[in-house]
Amino acid sequence: MIKSKFSIKDLENLSGIKSHTIRIWEKRYNLLEPDRTETNIRTYDLSALRKILNVSYLKNAGIKISTIASLTGSDIENQVRNLAIRNNKNDHAIQELKLAMVNFDQTMFSRVYDSVLQEVGFTGVFYDLFIPFLEELGFLWQSKTINIAHEHFISHLIKQKVLINLEKVQYRSKNDSDSVYVLFLPENEMHDLGLLFLNYELLKRGNKTIYLGASMILDDLPFFKNKGVNPTYITYVTVQPVEKELPSFLKKFNRKVNRDSDIELWILGQMAQKIKSEQLSDNHKVFKGISDVINNIPQLVEA
Repeated sequence: MIKSKFSIKDLENLSGIKSHTIRIWEKRYNLLEPDRTETNIRTYDLSALRKILNVSYLKNAGIKISTIASLTGSDIENQVRNLAIRNNKNDHAIQELKLAMVNFDQTMFSRVYDSVLQEVGFTGVFYDLFIPFLEELGFLWQSKTINIAHEHFISHLIKQKVLINLEKVQYRSKNDSDSVYVLFLPENEMHDLGLLFLNYELLKRGNKTIYLGASMILDDLPFFKNKGVNPTYITYVTVQPVEKELPSFLKKFNRKVNRDSDIELWILGQMAQKIKSEQLSDNHKVFKGISDVINNIPQLVEA
C-alpha cells in the first residue's frame, strides 16, 4: 500500500529539518497546511512532503526561509530545478529518490537515475547517488519512517541497475593469469548490493572473478584452490556475522579455507570496521570501502 500520510516526525527524518522548526515555519510563514486527526495530531500528504524536501534543498543552498516562504509552490520547484542544473545535482536527486521510494514510483526512479547517469556515468551514480541514499535508507527504516516494502522496492530497482551494467562487462576478455577474486557473503548475510558493485568494478578493469553471492558456507570455498586457480577471497559483511562472532568467522576461514596455504581474505562492509587488529591473521586484510579495494588492485584495462 502506498504511504500517503506522513507524521511531522516522518517529514523530519526525510528532509533533515527538525519537527519544531517545521512547526515554527507553519506558524510564522504558513509554509505547510497539515491535516489534523481527531486528537489534533498533524498529518501531511505527498505534496507537503515534496514541498518540505524542496524547501530543505533550497535552505541548504543558502536561501533564507523568509525568501522561500514568499514563493509559490511552482516557483519553489523552478528554483530547485534551476539550482540543480547549475550546481551539484546529487542532493536533489537523493530527495527525488526518497519521493520515488515512498510513492513506489518506478518511473520517477528511472528518470532520476537516467539524469545522473548522463552526468557522471554508472560508477559515479553508485558512489554519488546510491551509496549516500542507501546510508539514509538505513536510518529511515530504523526510525520506522518507511517499512520493509519501501526498502525492498527501492533496493530491487538499484540492484537491477547494477546487474544491467554488470552484464555489459562480464563477457569481455580477461587476462590469462590464474589469479581470481572469489566474491562471497558469509552465511546468513543477504545484503549483496555492495559486493555486486565491487564485482562490476573488478570486471571492468579486466580482472577474473567468481561471484558466489549471498550466504555461502565456508566449507565449500576450498574447492577453488583445488581446481588449480590462485584465489583471493573477498567478503562484504553488513550485518552477519555479528561483532562478537567475527573472530570465530576469521578463525574458521583459516581452518577451513586457508589451511597450510597463504590464501588472503579481504573484508569490507559495516561490520568489518569493528574487527580489532589483534583478531586479524597475516592473510586477512580489512578495507574501508569499495574504492579502497580497487585502489589496491592493479588496473589491467578500463572498459
